[in-house]
Amino acid sequence: MNNYEGLFILDGSAKEEELKETIERIQKDIEQAGGRVDKVQKMGQRPLAHTTKKWSSGFYVNMIFSAPAPAIAELSAKLKLDTAVYRWQFTRAAEQMAKPKRKRREKTETPVARV
Repeated sequence: MNNYEGLFILDGSAKEEELKETIERIQKDIEQAGGRVDKVQKMGQRPLAHTTKKWSSGFYVNMIFSAPAPAIAELSAKLKLDTAVYRWQFTRAAEQMAKPKRKRREKTETPVARV
């Protein structure tokens, strides 16, 4: 399982109860896909840079979770159908992104053929 960080922009005009239900629904989707939610950070409501007729602000939520790689495509498909979620983005956690340094081979002197 890989560690991921998911950033979600939820409906800014929704009431507190609706936001709580949406967050719980996203957590259930992650768990049904075989993942485990480690941390939920509610970042508050902020205005959107690009407003539309329906959306002028959004409630930002950051979730740190672990899940198998195929679960991300499944979650994205479910979120496309959810009208309470405006945008979402999944990224791999930073600690897994760093690759271990490989050992370099020491140069060995090769004999030069003399003529």
